[in-house]
Amino acid sequence: MKQILIDTLNDLREQFYDISTSIGENPELGHEEFKSSKLLADTLSEHGFSVKMGICDLPTAFEAVFDSGEQGPTIGIMSEYDALPEIGHACGHNLIGTMGIAAGIAISKIIPETGGKVVVYGTPAEETKGGKVTMAQQGVFNHLDVAIMVHPLHSYVKSGSSLAMDAIQFEFFGKPAHAAASPEKGINALDAVIHTFNGINALRQHVTSDTRIHGIIPEGGKAANVVPDYAVAQFYVRAQTRSYVNELVEKVKAIAEGASLMTGATMKMSNYELSYDNMVTNDSLSDAFTSSLIELGVPSSDITESRDGSGSLDMGNVSLVVPSIHPYIKICDELYSCHTVEFRDAALSEQGKEAMMLGAKAMALTALNILNDPELLNKIKEEFSTIKK
Repeated sequence: MKQILIDTLNDLREQFYDISTSIGENPELGHEEFKSSKLLADTLSEHGFSVKMGICDLPTAFEAVFDSGEQGPTIGIMSEYDALPEIGHACGHNLIGTMGIAAGIAISKIIPETGGKVVVYGTPAEETKGGKVTMAQQGVFNHLDVAIMVHPLHSYVKSGSSLAMDAIQFEFFGKPAHAAASPEKGINALDAVIHTFNGINALRQHVTSDTRIHGIIPEGGKAANVVPDYAVAQFYVRAQTRSYVNELVEKVKAIAEGASLMTGATMKMSNYELSYDNMVTNDSLSDAFTSSLIELGVPSSDITESRDGSGSLDMGNVSLVVPSIHPYIKICDELYSCHTVEFRDAALSEQGKEAMMLGAKAMALTALNILNDPELLNKIKEEFSTIKK
């Protein structure tokens, strides 16, 4: 069956190359990926998948199922395809999207023998309002046994962690007045914002070292001679666990409430983006993927251990629902960072496409091992039952 997986991907190589190039050369922003999602979904449909578009009220999300009709594990594969503003596919989502459907199609060729099913999910807007957050909230992934995706990078890195994150906004409403002639008649909303920033800076002494709180002032007044009656502060609050982020948000909210009392301004708090949970890698599943990479010829010395994540991923929300991994695969020899022109070009290069096919093969082999090895799946599930959220 391993050879069937490899042969399938080799035979369809040019088709997958063309798909990744098409998506890469026609970038679409989050929740606007109509052409990209249709191309991926149509390809899955051509290979016998049952496809539902627009799931979870997300027009560019999809669920594609290939069911053997026999009992067995359910393998989930994640596919991303949104681009960045102006710079295009500088995070390599053209590769991620294509890699996901390629792995799913390969797995579908052996599922009739192993039993179980494979489900490929089209997950929009990872760069902004992560589609996986909404999908996880609505229980889309609950029936999966494992969830797998692979991200391009300048090196091979094992799946690791990411930070949970809340995006919170404080609007302060004051009272305008002439700042020179009658300042006593005004209530300064901008002062409330500044007090909020100062309070958060004082809070930094009393938080864990993994905490990240960073913000901007998108609205602070219109003219220096008018007391600002409206001001806005936006923050990302991040930490290693969802539970600690929840604690931090309450503290930041209390600071903003204090700033409101100090200035006399009224305050409104809201979330201006969806909340991301921390990524919890399932090490048993990660080891299985790493073994597949090595089996495909990647030297073990080239695969590095992950570092604690400093950013946030919507895959984190999936990882708290089902055993998950988010490893990285090497697409270039230079140390290009994601979200750069150089990385975008690497994601369109021949080396990038070859890496994409390697990632698809590794995901497919990992899925085959899970489908054929109940002990491995039990180990994965036992580890998942112990995670702390």
